[in-house]
Amino acid sequence: MDVDKISISIKNAAQHLFRRYGYHKTSVNEIAAKANLAKATIYKYFESKELILNAIIMDYLDKHIQELAASVDPNQEKLSSKEISDLILKASRLTYTACNEFIGWEFIRESANAQAFLKNLSNEIELLIMGVVMKVRHVDADSEQARRTRFLVSASKSIVFSFAFTSVTDADVKKNFIQFRNEILPYLIRGAFV
Repeated sequence: MDVDKISISIKNAAQHLFRRYGYHKTSVNEIAAKANLAKATIYKYFESKELILNAIIMDYLDKHIQELAASVDPNQEKLSSKEISDLILKASRLTYTACNEFIGWEFIRESANAQAFLKNLSNEIELLIMGVVMKVRHVDADSEQARRTRFLVSASKSIVFSFAFTSVTDADVKKNFIQFRNEILPYLIRGAFV
């Protein structure tokens, strides 16, 4: 089996088990058994169960964020504020969905490693979103427009990740997203681009 196939097999097995039993209740031994691999092989490709989870989430987000980018007309000179807002909202929802589906907010709220995990995940998500926005907007990475876009993406993702610690129910999440969309994001966009 080649390297990519083994890595994909590990991630597929882990994703299935995380969805079915949850992150905490899934062991590396169970992932190895599901992938028909030795436990040592798992550790050869991923140093920890947390890194497997991170790879699964980043694959999920990368795929969906690239789909978002493909939905924007690459020939247009500049994205409108509404298009930027929509892109950030969709990416934010993807982030929330990924965390909810693959990790569970209990892990995020209760795990000693959750803060470091979320910080790394948050930084990787920011890079993905920035890559899409920069490509779509045809912006030079060192320009003032790029700095403003980084501010917008960074502020938005920080707010969205705060949902993990303030939302108890799905209704809370919906309320937070509506408030973010209607009251916070328009000001962030104006601050970044006006």
